[in-house]
Amino acid sequence: MQVNPVLVEVERSGFVESRHRGSVVGLGVDGTVAVRAGAPDAPIFPRSANKPMQAVAMLRCGLDLDGDLLALAAGSHSGEGFHVEGAERILAGAGLSAELLRCPPQWPLEPEVGLDVARSGGDRSRLRMNCSGKHAGMLAACVVAGWPTDSYLDPEHPLQRAVRAVVEELTAEKAAAVGVDGCGAPLFAVSATGVARAFRSLVLADRGTPERRVADAMRAHPEWTSGTRREERRLMDAVPGLLVKCGAEGVDAFAHADGRAGAIKIDDGSMRARTPVTVALLRALGIDAAPGADAAVIDGLATVRLRGGDATVGVIRPADGLFGS
Repeated sequence: MQVNPVLVEVERSGFVESRHRGSVVGLGVDGTVAVRAGAPDAPIFPRSANKPMQAVAMLRCGLDLDGDLLALAAGSHSGEGFHVEGAERILAGAGLSAELLRCPPQWPLEPEVGLDVARSGGDRSRLRMNCSGKHAGMLAACVVAGWPTDSYLDPEHPLQRAVRAVVEELTAEKAAAVGVDGCGAPLFAVSATGVARAFRSLVLADRGTPERRVADAMRAHPEWTSGTRREERRLMDAVPGLLVKCGAEGVDAFAHADGRAGAIKIDDGSMRARTPVTVALLRALGIDAAPGADAAVIDGLATVRLRGGDATVGVIRPADGLFGS
């Protein structure tokens, strides 16, 4: 079995104390592989990087969402107040209540938001769970299509069969395995290369198609796909035309408006290693902050500072020589 290369090193006081291995693929404007490391053609569970494809399936099944609510249905939100209100709006538009949600009750994904909720006397809830927008969209799609809502997470439910068909179509791969995501929804294993291919298809699709509607909504409302302080939002703000979506266990996927795309999977599932590799891959593909944008935003995501006491004593950074750097 191939051992994937070291993608990220954690350096403290000039000493590399940890290393994260993984696989990476970058596609050029023409869709061919321009950058790769490790085994990006091996099947992985993309986790929440699947959500844009799931949202495409919802639209194809008749769901009528656009703008911020479509971005929410395709995202992994931080559990902020406007995210909760958005999920409620999706449900109310279909005549549904939050009682039908089958994602688990959780604290907000953003720790600071969770502390605010706890301080105000709040508790875990299904609406605060980062996938509640997706689940609300799935339930609303079932109403539009006339399908049962109580079994909407069953892999054999018409909606989930439609999701699988879209995932396999956009990735141009057959699912290698079927699992259950953290939110309870079916999950289909495809390769990182397939995920990059799918994201590329979203941004290059004709305007008005389900694929392009999802891409446009996410890029126009990145705070709804993640949160006001999240890395994905900051990347999309700094690089106009960029679509980015993370997934649990160290997955990231992106596509630029011109068709350049990429995906990564960190072998040990570390989320701290994800964004430095993504920024390095973007730059290897010739994508960087827009002219006039704050380059410090991208630089700050490329290397994450480590603290020791009151001082900065190290960084989390791409491994030396990664992508020829």
